[in-house]
Amino acid sequence: MSTFVGWDSQPLDDWAQVHPPGYLVKLEGRKTHFVRKGEGPAVILIHGFNLDHNTWIENMDVLARYFTVYAVDLWGSGFSTREPLDYGFALFVEQIRQLMDHLKLARAHLVGHSMGGGTAIAFSTAHSDRVDRMILVDSVGIQRPTTLRERMFRLPWLPEFLQSLPTDLIRKKNLVDFWIHDPDLLTEEVFKALTGFQKIEGSTRAALDILRRDFFNTLGGEIDRLGELSIRTMLLWGRHDIAVPIEAGWAMHGRLPGSRFEVFDRSSHMPNFDEPDRFNDLVVGFLQG
Repeated sequence: MSTFVGWDSQPLDDWAQVHPPGYLVKLEGRKTHFVRKGEGPAVILIHGFNLDHNTWIENMDVLARYFTVYAVDLWGSGFSTREPLDYGFALFVEQIRQLMDHLKLARAHLVGHSMGGGTAIAFSTAHSDRVDRMILVDSVGIQRPTTLRERMFRLPWLPEFLQSLPTDLIRKKNLVDFWIHDPDLLTEEVFKALTGFQKIEGSTRAALDILRRDFFNTLGGEIDRLGELSIRTMLLWGRHDIAVPIEAGWAMHGRLPGSRFEVFDRSSHMPNFDEPDRFNDLVVGFLQG
């Protein structure tokens, strides 16, 4: 029987040696990790809250047949830095800008999931000249009701205690309750891929810091501004999403003239994982069309 490795217990550099990452670069002294695959027009994949580049495990290989795909780990997640930072959309926008500068990418398509969708919206309004097309996947940004569990995880000390327990059960329940519609898809291999980075020291502090700053629903002005720009945008939404309900998606779509809206009937918060074949087809078709 294998020994349980505690959550939030492993030095980042040590864990990266055990689980080899993609590319690590320093942007103004802060580590940024990303995975690069394929050749062609640049596509940057931006994950959501408490996830990392493995959000796209069912999508990277297919997209890499047509594009150069970069799946970035936002600061505080994946193999990127865990230092205390002023977490928020402004910080993540700056990280994406610095990464594009480092990679010498003048422009790119953006695909953002959840908090990563909010980052894509904020980046597009701040640097519209650097964005080709944009895809928002169950994106935050617009006002929406918060779930009881989300409010609970903003409380003091209790989330830290729950997240430190030597068990997989809490994280598995969160994934099935909110992220993944079909629980049979959450195999042990997938679970390890989606949560492995949370073994790194500082992960719990960073995630709870992000959540407690309560900035997810603050992009009303940016969404209206995006609607005035000429960036072609598609929204992809899981019909059974509880974290960011489909009503929020329809409302966002209504504020983005000319945008396209697609619903995934067998998906929750991660249609890219629940229904990857249709997701990949839509993404490729939209970005190439």
